Amino acid sequence: MFDIANALGEGWTIHQSGKTDQALAIYEKVIDQKPKNPEAHVYRGIALFDLRRFDEAIEAYQTALKIRDQFPIAWNNLGNAFRMVGQIDQSDQCFETALKQDPKYLSAIKNRGTLWVWAGELERGLTWYQKGLQLAPKEPELHRNLGVIYLLLGDYKRGWPEYRWRWSMPGMQRMAGSLPLWNGQDLSGKRLLLFPEQGRGDEIQFVRMASCLSRLGAHVYMVCDEPMIPLFRSVAGVAGMLPTGESMPPIHFQSSLIDAVDSWYQRFGELPYGLDGFNTHPTAGYLNVSQPLTEYWGNWLNANLPRAEAPEKSPLRVGIAWQGNPEHHADVYRSIALQQYRPLAEDPEIELVSLQFGFGSEQLEQVDFGDQILRLPKDTDATGGAFTDTAAVLKNLDHVLTTDTSLAHLSGALQVPTTVLLGKIPDWRWLQKGDTTQWYPSMRLVRQTDLGDWETPVQQAHQAIKAGA
Repeated sequence: MFDIANALGEGWTIHQSGKTDQALAIYEKVIDQKPKNPEAHVYRGIALFDLRRFDEAIEAYQTALKIRDQFPIAWNNLGNAFRMVGQIDQSDQCFETALKQDPKYLSAIKNRGTLWVWAGELERGLTWYQKGLQLAPKEPELHRNLGVIYLLLGDYKRGWPEYRWRWSMPGMQRMAGSLPLWNGQDLSGKRLLLFPEQGRGDEIQFVRMASCLSRLGAHVYMVCDEPMIPLFRSVAGVAGMLPTGESMPPIHFQSSLIDAVDSWYQRFGELPYGLDGFNTHPTAGYLNVSQPLTEYWGNWLNANLPRAEAPEKSPLRVGIAWQGNPEHHADVYRSIALQQYRPLAEDPEIELVSLQFGFGSEQLEQVDFGDQILRLPKDTDATGGAFTDTAAVLKNLDHVLTTDTSLAHLSGALQVPTTVLLGKIPDWRWLQKGDTTQWYPSMRLVRQTDLGDWETPVQQAHQAIKAGA
């Protein structure tokens, strides 16, 4: 006799190990045997969701609910799937149904708050997070989410303490175990270990903390993935760059890069915007690459995009990127389709260079203007270290236009003129208002005002680039 519970349990164990495709095959085998089992359809929906096949996940959850309507987990999961495809009202209705069936369902409360935050209604989102804290006062994710909102609002006094709760969430751990944390103590003559905790964009933005803290007298050691070391060697004030996993010298304090920003704020009452942390901006960026590499890529661009004898008559060379990591929880609200860049591709005064690698680069073959965009060689950044070739290319461009990706931070860190397209609710570092940012003096921010409308921000960015803003 076929044991559904054992089969689903086996599939879930495999699913949790990261083998989602294998788990999906098991769930579908169960459905073949027992097509009216609602749990099997929910498990299948979860696997499809994790594979980012959101439309199929929606169908799976809806199938489960046709079999059993009183199913809060299925309603909650369906709401999440609708959220990922931007169906705001449908998503909220699903969470509402889940909470009618189970008023203390914490996951549905958290997800409903996140839905409204992403939709641009911060106060509405905050209300749901606060309701969640009434049920679970020590729930780390809720505190972390509150922290992100307060930071976005520029309320750093409330934001940083709440954001620290992220360290209590699963999967978060510091680099050096029980080594003392730097919380603003005197660093004169002390050895400090800095390490990244999040994505490449965060790493590039906050590696500046090495220079800031060396100005306070610290001997700063930076731990990072080995491919990032060639780029980060250009950061001033680093006593040593250590590949992740390598044994470390005796250290007095440790800090993640973002924790260092937090502690800096606690000590000085302001954020370390400038290269040295004292609200001064360098005349050049805090990252750099070698002159020979910069010249090499300058020659390559000249060979592929010849300049006129009178440079002022040549089209502007604009590097573009449009897609961030699709695994990012808010990618659906921050990435755009290459198709949105059509007006720039059709502008004879602009020449486009694709800076998109991996995710999203397939769109170059899907648009009818793809052959008008210069593509870098496939082995770019393959030998000299992560981002090094790209950095040298950037230094030879007139402008960079990108969504909120690691490229935005790289371009800003190099002091290249950059325009960043931001969704209606951006990441906290960009705040809610303003077309400039103190993090990067060479950067202009263009903000989406209507959820889902990228045409208007792209048009504004296009005009600003042409005007030389």
